Amino acid sequence: MIKIAPSLLAADFSLLGKQIAEAEQAGADWIHLDVMDGHFVPNITFGPPLVSVVRKCTKLPLDVHLMIEEPDRLLTSFRSAGADIITVHQETCPHLYRTIQSIKESGSKAGVALNPSTPVSLIQEIVDEIDLILIMTVEPGFGGQHFISHMLRKIRETRDLIDQSKRDIFLEVDGGIDKQTARSVVDAGATVLVAGTSVFRAKTIATGLSALRSAVTE
Repeated sequence: MIKIAPSLLAADFSLLGKQIAEAEQAGADWIHLDVMDGHFVPNITFGPPLVSVVRKCTKLPLDVHLMIEEPDRLLTSFRSAGADIITVHQETCPHLYRTIQSIKESGSKAGVALNPSTPVSLIQEIVDEIDLILIMTVEPGFGGQHFISHMLRKIRETRDLIDQSKRDIFLEVDGGIDKQTARSVVDAGATVLVAGTSVFRAKTIATGLSALRSAVTE
């Protein structure tokens, strides 16, 4: 079954607990948290304290996406805050194997994200160690961007890599996911859809989630 992970980047933080509850009640599978440091990406969002607050609001798995430089310094803090999945960027980890092992030793599942221009081949040697691969279908740093259509080829390439590994690895896609693009990324092999604007900026959260679910099941 395809998992949908609403991204809190698009949520109204003045109503955060309420909106998380609405997303959970409407059938969200995970909650996605985009952590940005103002260095690796130009935007700044939040850190472990907010993850800890979200942990108190829901029992859903917390999918924490670290768009930060030197993520190794904060892995333990994010795990302690309640992260069930911690995803780091290949571009920020010169010793990726060590970073992945640190995430797994902390008790979280380990993911690796790739920017649009980063080739899938760069994680071929680490695929046996990871639980999730995140393909960015926009440049990371801001919500509400348009889906880069030629990333479908990259999603298919990643699906082939996962299938060859014969391991149960989540293939997550983040960026411009809405009812128009959801079907195509699932057809290309994605199993987890991150969606911010199309969920939290819909008429209602339930409406946004329902539209995405319908798009990938019909």
